[in-house]
Amino acid sequence: MVSRTEKRNIKKKRKWPKWVGGIILALIVIGGGVVIYAYNQLGNTIDTMHTPLARDDDPERQKQIKDIFNAKDSLNVLLLGVDERPGDVGRSDTMILLSLNPKTDSMIMLSIPRDTYVNIPGHGMDKINHAYAFGGVELSVQTVEEAFDLPVHVYTRVNMEGFKEGIDAIGGVTVNNTQSFSQGNSTFSEGSIHLNGTQALDYIRMRKQDSRGDMGRNDRQRAVITAAMDEAASFSSITKFGEILDILGGNVQTDLDMKRIQTLFTGYLGTRHNIQTMEISGSGSTIGGIWYYVVPDSEFNRITSEIKAHMEK
Repeated sequence: MVSRTEKRNIKKKRKWPKWVGGIILALIVIGGGVVIYAYNQLGNTIDTMHTPLARDDDPERQKQIKDIFNAKDSLNVLLLGVDERPGDVGRSDTMILLSLNPKTDSMIMLSIPRDTYVNIPGHGMDKINHAYAFGGVELSVQTVEEAFDLPVHVYTRVNMEGFKEGIDAIGGVTVNNTQSFSQGNSTFSEGSIHLNGTQALDYIRMRKQDSRGDMGRNDRQRAVITAAMDEAASFSSITKFGEILDILGGNVQTDLDMKRIQTLFTGYLGTRHNIQTMEISGSGSTIGGIWYYVVPDSEFNRITSEIKAHMEK
């Protein structure tokens, strides 16, 4: 168990999570596969990214995942944004659960607040992002599955190292900004704005000027991800190909292999056209001197029911 002092130290060490760049780069693979998949070099990059979990050795699970991809059934993907520094195991300061239904060409994008108070198997009640510090991707996946009573079929673990380069490599992203503000060295006006890598980083960092705090920041994060998916789907710059592969290989890990990524290209790409974003309603509460985001059982049940209904359509 991690002591209260250690938990506080974790909180003190927290900086802006280095996740969005990796997520965008992963989505370049998923969304821009029509272009990228044609190159043999992609296979080497996927081999570098491919990191199966211990549970993937289970024959029953192997059959289940194989059947899902063969039938192109609904698929849940957990995106883990991990902030790592030398000598630090890191923590998943961002978790996003994507539920893809290729039969309805629709996607649910659920942001899971990092401070959500849940049971972490083997460690008791704690913030959900501490699951990664306790047990890496494996425990993070297990914790999400148990908290929401939903299967996580595949994961993608990412970091921030290639954020600005990834955004710049796809030509930037365009988002609709709902409030004017300044952050870092960037100033953003209301309305449709185009962001390069540096601007996108500033855009998703802002929290204190937003009356909704982390929830508002989550909105901007999802907006950037969605815009990146649209840009990646139409990406066609051959000259940037090698650069993108280098960024991907150094910043993304996933249990998707080459064949399954190909299936995502051919069978799940249309889900990006109809994205429903979901938020978890809860309230802040101090327990044992530590602040948590406490979610009632009724809200967990609502999220579970809506995602299961989406998967079964």
